[in-house]
Amino acid sequence: MAELASFLPLVAIALLFWLLVVRPASRRQKAVARLQADLQPGQRVMLTAGIYGTIQSLTDDRVRVEIAPGTEIEVVRAAIGAVEGPADPAPGSGGAPGSGGASPEPGAQH
Repeated sequence: MAELASFLPLVAIALLFWLLVVRPASRRQKAVARLQADLQPGQRVMLTAGIYGTIQSLTDDRVRVEIAPGTEIEVVRAAIGAVEGPADPAPGSGGAPGSGGASPEPGAQH
């Protein structure tokens, strides 16, 4: 019985590590994968390098992003860090420019 009692703190530490580190990281990874799978042309995005642009076209693993009028770059899907919202909000929708507020952690609850 004494052996079990001395082993219990190690089990508790492992469980705490899993709850505080592994599980949240897994959730973030799944949220980013969902975000990158649901990309569509016309969406305003932020790349992981901090560059903002609008998606012009998509292939299986690449995305063409317009970062300035007439300037497009091609990046891998993994470079998309956040989706800000549609490029042109519908008139009267109440969406002010810049109010989309790209979230650095997709799926984060506020």
